[in-house]
Amino acid sequence: MIKYLFTSEKLSIQVHPNDRQARRIGFPHGKEESWFILDAKPDAVLGLGLKKAVSATKLKTAAILGEIEHLIDWKPVKKGDFFHIPAGTIHAIGPGVSLIEVQRNIDVTYRLYDYGRPRELHLEEAISVAKLTSYDMKYNSEIPADQSAILFVGSPYALFQIVGTDDEVVSQTGSKEWQVIPLEGSVTVRGKLIGAGECGICPRFADIDLSNNGKSLIACTMT
Repeated sequence: MIKYLFTSEKLSIQVHPNDRQARRIGFPHGKEESWFILDAKPDAVLGLGLKKAVSATKLKTAAILGEIEHLIDWKPVKKGDFFHIPAGTIHAIGPGVSLIEVQRNIDVTYRLYDYGRPRELHLEEAISVAKLTSYDMKYNSEIPADQSAILFVGSPYALFQIVGTDDEVVSQTGSKEWQVIPLEGSVTVRGKLIGAGECGICPRFADIDLSNNGKSLIACTMT
């Protein structure tokens, strides 16, 4: 599933279960997601993991007392940054960020903290699946604006940036579902023109015509 997010305020601090944890409660699989930063204000931040490892008791207490923000590792963010968010990673998005979010299509999100907004929290569930440690920066990269690049390849999906018609980065990738998100210019997917702000879906990479492409993100399933 593809989303555009444009934040004017802090979004909730949350976490998603992995496949094994999700199946225990009746879901077919867990949830991972990726963020590609389209733009960010100078002081914009993302919350990724914890500043240092803490106990489950300390995390729960901080969430109840409204002090959990102090435990989160708030990282500066800028245009072109990419972050993959493995299941179990405590995460949040601050204000002033525009991003594309790619995620497994499953409605399983546990909120730890929502800044006093009247939405349900899921403290027990969240703490039972959360990694109580720092974010692994191997999942972060700075994507060159003018080059095709592999952003992420793994289970459950792969994500690429393609500039122009330079599609070598996807040449060895087999998949039965492809999604195309034009960032500049347009692409044609199974005969339909897809422009910036839209998303096209097709069963084969060969169904995507990049002849008018400026720059696009392309996602495909890997499971």
